[in-house]
Amino acid sequence: MLLTQALRRMGQLGGERIATVDGSERRTWAEVNDRVARLAGGLESLGVGEGDRVAILALNSARYMEAYFGILWMGGVVVPLNTRWSFEELAYGLTDSEPVVLFIDAAFLPHLPGLRERWKGLKHVVFIGAPMDGSAGLISYERLVAENGPAQVAPLAPDALGVICYTGGTTGLAKGVMLSHLAVWASSVALSIDYAHLSDPGTIFLHAMPLFHSGGSAVLFATTIAGGSHVFLPGFNPQQLLKTIQDEKITHTQLVPTMVRMLLDQPDFAAYDVSSLKTLVYGAAPMSAAQIEETQAKLPHVGLQQGYGQTELAPYISSLRPADHRATGEAAKRIRSAGYAGLCSEITINSPDGKELPRGEIGEVYVRGPHMMSGYWRKPEETKTALVDGWVRTGDAGYMDEGGYVFLVDRIKDMIVTGGENVYSTEVENSIARHPAVSTVVVIGVPSEKWGEAVHAIVMLRAGHSATAGEIIEHSRKHIAGYKCPRSVEFRTEPLPVSGAGKILKRELRKPYWEGRQSIIA
Repeated sequence: MLLTQALRRMGQLGGERIATVDGSERRTWAEVNDRVARLAGGLESLGVGEGDRVAILALNSARYMEAYFGILWMGGVVVPLNTRWSFEELAYGLTDSEPVVLFIDAAFLPHLPGLRERWKGLKHVVFIGAPMDGSAGLISYERLVAENGPAQVAPLAPDALGVICYTGGTTGLAKGVMLSHLAVWASSVALSIDYAHLSDPGTIFLHAMPLFHSGGSAVLFATTIAGGSHVFLPGFNPQQLLKTIQDEKITHTQLVPTMVRMLLDQPDFAAYDVSSLKTLVYGAAPMSAAQIEETQAKLPHVGLQQGYGQTELAPYISSLRPADHRATGEAAKRIRSAGYAGLCSEITINSPDGKELPRGEIGEVYVRGPHMMSGYWRKPEETKTALVDGWVRTGDAGYMDEGGYVFLVDRIKDMIVTGGENVYSTEVENSIARHPAVSTVVVIGVPSEKWGEAVHAIVMLRAGHSATAGEIIEHSRKHIAGYKCPRSVEFRTEPLPVSGAGKILKRELRKPYWEGRQSIIA
């Protein structure tokens, strides 16, 4: 199936229903279909052909959604660029993917002269922001739509390349993940079915997660498949998000745990009416048990659903449903899992030699299905490492219980080897997160002459709370074995480094400690 099918279907079934809300701009599905077809016609008029890459560097907006669909409509390949990248990283993304057209908004115009200098193959730049006259060598998005007739949908095969989505770079230089129409479509269909209430009539999805991220774009397609409406925020702002939920009667949104933390910490949180919200999807990083408990206490009417995914799988792998978050007895232990396989996923836990392990044993998570990537853009060696015998090696360490629930214990690269023992940083983080003064905690391995690596905790405290390193260590000792507890604790007030998807970059936190040393961690 082609990714434009869901859009055209909604044009037929609900043409006069609201499709997109972006500030004061509201458009129906009929209007969005027409604009996307005309945008595709505009791209063809600029000489863009099937298979040509077209990049987008912009904050979330309804036009971003239209551009995404419009590029796919005429057979192009979407390259959504990470809006949190530095200039050098953006230049790398352009020179690596070689787009012929770039969509850009006002936030990134200062980078444009330098980007044009670095990638001279850029033939046209389209300003995706508010209407403009096309000055300064830019093509007006609105004029491109208004002055061109609708294009026919390109007759592509389902395995045609649709998106090159760059990985977050949490473990090194970003790689361009090649995703076919079928891969993204399969993942999005699975999400549309597996995410609680998404297919209910009247679904209104609030997009605060960046659309350049595979998780953000997947729910864009899933919501379209499910027939829901889209509301866009340019980025995450807790007050603006709460107000939008209240004003637009939002039923679904997707956040990373750090965003949920900021939302709950809003001083006037209780002043907003969020009763319309049915499902809060969280992902990209684990949420501690303490934070889950607090979220459920403050949003008792909302179903929490964890999504586990990876760009290489377009990105949906598994999910932990709302019912699992409220389970009691023996089943309550599964609150620490990443749920069970999504509709299009097959999951195994394998040993280092690629053999499937018995239930309960820790190994690497392998996944396969129609949502698998085609490979890494122009990186055959990295592709060979990641794709093995028809499976994607995720790089995540975990185990599976007898019911098929997957428990992630760490990224393999984030595992700490101290005194010959393996310590999984997420287990330590979960123990420390239960301390009432702790807002955020990250655990990394630092050099130790005695142990090789030592467990080190970086802690951010809640406003108005205090704690000492000794208190944090003793609190941790109540929940986990002594050798797993932090040997040192560092308190920080400045923001921690995060990827564009909101994942804390442990690689950056480790770097100062391992400068000039040989780390066990790559």
